[in-house]
Amino acid sequence: MKLCIGLVVKRDDRAQEKALELELWLVNRGVDVVFVDDTTPSERLTSLLCLIVLGGDGTFLSAARLVGSNRVPLMGIKFGEVGFLAETIEDHLFDAVLAVLDNRFTIEERMRLSVTVERDGRIIACVDVLNDLVLTKGALSRLAYCGVEINGNYLTTYKADGLIVATPTGSTAYSLAAGGPVIHPAVPGIILTPICPFTLTNRPLIIPEASQVVLGLDNDPTDIVLTFDGQEGMNITCQDRILVKKSDNPVCMISLSDQNYFKVLKARLMWSGGRG
Repeated sequence: MKLCIGLVVKRDDRAQEKALELELWLVNRGVDVVFVDDTTPSERLTSLLCLIVLGGDGTFLSAARLVGSNRVPLMGIKFGEVGFLAETIEDHLFDAVLAVLDNRFTIEERMRLSVTVERDGRIIACVDVLNDLVLTKGALSRLAYCGVEINGNYLTTYKADGLIVATPTGSTAYSLAAGGPVIHPAVPGIILTPICPFTLTNRPLIIPEASQVVLGLDNDPTDIVLTFDGQEGMNITCQDRILVKKSDNPVCMISLSDQNYFKVLKARLMWSGGRG
């Protein structure tokens, strides 16, 4: 059966140009290429050897949403400003793709969170997120009061500008900017990070990945938005219940043998030191 590779490409002239160059390079090696977007049928995705993502982390998160529950391996090629999810950079694109064609790679599963929003007993949203879900208030809104239950037990009500619930993969995204910890992707856990909490004793919290989390708003809030991986959002009221748990659909990411998480971490966070 002929190999087929999917491409998801950032809307950027350089990335688009490189994608066309990669398409020709693959076709000359007998590999079919399909450009994937939200109109691509699910059965087409299942036939792909992998999905190569040319862009930054935002493009990668979009690609993860596109694959849904399909376990199509993703490989990110950094073209954007942020690249924690990219396996390699633009200059190494063809070497990386050649390694995939030669089967010189491994698959790493990254946990996602399943987020369900209930309103008046009805499910109005059900989304898997790779990085995080974020409850946040509008620019002119009062503080948000976000009540949290874990495994049926009330934990606290965060009085803050918002609350981030993140995966280990998402620990280097918005949660990190809000003061949350960096967690290696292989460490099982869910992170709760309040955004600018009014109470200084409200600190980031790491809970087991098997935890069932329920979020709800108090004090009749206005202009509170729930966002999923920064890709889409919806308004939330105090009548809504947000249920969060580990998803049954991890994201499969291609890992090359010469890559190292800590090297990527040091480079992206610009950590200095006496040794390379």
